[in-house]
Amino acid sequence: MRGLWIEDGTLEFRSNLSLEPRANECRVQVRRAGVCSTDLALHRGYMGFRGIPGHEFVGVALDGPLKGQRVVGEINAGCGSCDRCKRGLERHCASRTVLGIFQRHGCFAEQLQLPLQNLLVVPDALTDDAAVFTEPLAAAFEISEQVPLSPGMQAVVVGDGRLGLLCAHVLAKHGVEVTLAGRHPERAERLSGVRHLSGLFEAESPDGDSSYDLAVEATGDPTVLPRLFTHVCPRGTIVLKTTSEQPATIDFAPAVIDELTIVGSRCGRFEPALAELAAGTLDVESMVDDRFPLESGARAFERASEPGVLKVLIDVE
Repeated sequence: MRGLWIEDGTLEFRSNLSLEPRANECRVQVRRAGVCSTDLALHRGYMGFRGIPGHEFVGVALDGPLKGQRVVGEINAGCGSCDRCKRGLERHCASRTVLGIFQRHGCFAEQLQLPLQNLLVVPDALTDDAAVFTEPLAAAFEISEQVPLSPGMQAVVVGDGRLGLLCAHVLAKHGVEVTLAGRHPERAERLSGVRHLSGLFEAESPDGDSSYDLAVEATGDPTVLPRLFTHVCPRGTIVLKTTSEQPATIDFAPAVIDELTIVGSRCGRFEPALAELAAGTLDVESMVDDRFPLESGARAFERASEPGVLKVLIDVE
């Protein structure tokens, strides 16, 4: 099997890979996959990952009742029998594996494996390019599952990269008045009813005026979080959407004084994301800046690492 392999911070294309069959799991023939900032971090040594990376994909099921259908897949695979799994918290199962991130080979290869219950059928009207965005859009929708959103709420999304754009879209969909803070003003034009502010969270920026009910961190920069505190009103909420291999030093006194709520937010359910993509209300395909064949995976990672690049796809077929 052809695919990409990460080991000791090195990424290489291999043509002799194989998957060990997992009981009660479905094989998927990967058609297209997206390079994520997490993949880039794994390449840099994050989590000591060794194996096939990648977790944003669309493919065709090769086994079971979905055989022959295009599918996407939720990336966390729980054990199915522990208390957390029984309570619907498979994404937080202590024994979970995570596609292309933790103890499970990912989608930058000709095939992958996931439990059948993780797979969802892609609507016929949805292109492969658009379907690849299901996982990150689901992560954006997770905010609405964790935080009560209401029309007129004031929110700032910090980071105008792909994830920030998706988060801003989801918030605006719920009637939230969204400010997108970043370095690319033209990107706010992709979204309806979202304004853009530049320089709001740069290192030299002054403290904020505590004007936002909600702040979403979508930069992956550990230095941003401490600066968020002065932009959120008392009893406001800060949502952390990214992880970083670099630690952050934070004085939590402002969070205590202003009684802020800090919410960690990771993966979301795929159903609302697929429905939103199928509705065509968000032009995700315009976010694709480049694409490469599987054999050129190293070039794809290099391109995805360039400043200003939103999305790079890998054509597996």
